[in-house]
Amino acid sequence: MSRDGAGKGSEALLLQVVLACKQAIRDEGIMSDRLKGKVAVVTGIASGIGGGIALAFASEGAQVVGVDLNVAGAQAVAAKAREGGLEINVQAPVNLLNVDDCRELMEETSRHYGGLDVLVNAAAVVEFAWIDEMTLAQWRKTIAGELDIVFLPCQAAWPHLLRRGQGSIINFASVAAHQATKTLPAIAHAAGKGGIRAMTKQLAMEGAPKRIRANSISPGLIVSDATRAAFEQNPGFQKVIEDKIMLDRLGQPEDIAWAAVYLASDEASWVTGSDFVIDGGMTSW
Repeated sequence: MSRDGAGKGSEALLLQVVLACKQAIRDEGIMSDRLKGKVAVVTGIASGIGGGIALAFASEGAQVVGVDLNVAGAQAVAAKAREGGLEINVQAPVNLLNVDDCRELMEETSRHYGGLDVLVNAAAVVEFAWIDEMTLAQWRKTIAGELDIVFLPCQAAWPHLLRRGQGSIINFASVAAHQATKTLPAIAHAAGKGGIRAMTKQLAMEGAPKRIRANSISPGLIVSDATRAAFEQNPGFQKVIEDKIMLDRLGQPEDIAWAAVYLASDEASWVTGSDFVIDGGMTSW
């Protein structure tokens, strides 16, 4: 369920990077299957970040179920995976704002693969408008598309993670949950992503006794069709972002994907309740 299409250029580049890194690791005789044996559901795979994570997870040995409302975009990411000898099991269209769809998704995944280890909630639906222009319908659409779309998959996955005896939930907040911006009308988006940070900490507390970890990632601006559209629709926004980033480029899906691999892996077994800001230094000053 993504607004920005398949992000074809970024995901093709990510796949090339992933495969080149894995080949280099193989050449050095080092194991690279950091997620081998893990079953992961990744939502929003037709978007840049979700697609990048699905590809990275598959490259690290996970059995990946990729979910989206956008059938064509999800299938395009799966096709890229096949080009690299990888597999992503696409489930689309799935309405992640529907209780029954979420429950059926998790039950079928657990039944087919024998369990569930990782849930990545990268799907989102958002409307941007200044407070004096935003309608109540736009507000409610964004709050549901930022919060309900994470809550419902988490709730549906919870009993399967409990049966597994451990698990990792990775949610997506944003730099909008950390600071305001003058050039993007993000009142509802900021509220939704702030809610994701808080929800994730509570999930971590509730899951800890059962070894279910929950963490969030707060990306800076990641190149995708949606961000390109935001630049076009909001004059001056791109320059403001570029001026704030300490490093000399905008973010790419792989910048986020490798952080998600770490959080999904056993390497992060003592990491929960944390929010990882990955923004090229943008929020540090």
